[in-house]
Amino acid sequence: MIKKIDCRTLQCPQPVLKTKEALEQQAVAELSVVVDNDAAVENVSRFLNFQGFEVSVDSDGISSTVSGKRDAEKIKPLETTNSQPAPKDKEYQKILIIISSEHIGKGDDDLGGKLMINFVKTLKEMGSDLWRLVFLNHGVKLCTDKSKVLEEIQTLEESGVDVLVCGACLTHLELMDKKKAGQTTNMLDVITSMQIADKVINL
Repeated sequence: MIKKIDCRTLQCPQPVLKTKEALEQQAVAELSVVVDNDAAVENVSRFLNFQGFEVSVDSDGISSTVSGKRDAEKIKPLETTNSQPAPKDKEYQKILIIISSEHIGKGDDDLGGKLMINFVKTLKEMGSDLWRLVFLNHGVKLCTDKSKVLEEIQTLEESGVDVLVCGACLTHLELMDKKKAGQTTNMLDVITSMQIADKVINL
């Protein structure tokens, strides 16, 4: 039997949270989640992929159905997130950097923009300690096609750094189709990232 979840009118991270709640309550082999925005499509699809589902998406131009299917013999209810974080790596830190603007500092935006470009281009010097980048608010513009540091962010991603880009922010700024780096994310992912990081840096 297919589990059906209607998440229309809900903004991220609510569709992911409702899907997560359903998997915590019941061992599900097949489900379909109906959403009505692109950010929710990407977030729910990525969440289901992570949970071992084969994912497909069908859209009628108004709403989209994210369908997931997995081997019924291997499934079990999703564990609730009350467990302790995994032991931290002794050799490297997990540094999370949250970037919520195109600029560094307040005052001169031209100067702040140049500082941000220099900052992103220098991030590689952190080496293996750099674990995850989260882009929020106008910071998501750094991951779009007109970003002056797009290549650097893509290179960091290719090297193994997680790059998460706020889906609600992309939608609000009408930039969803302009994103060229990172995975579309939601506030649940941001909170979880902050919880398990060794160090969180906010810009």
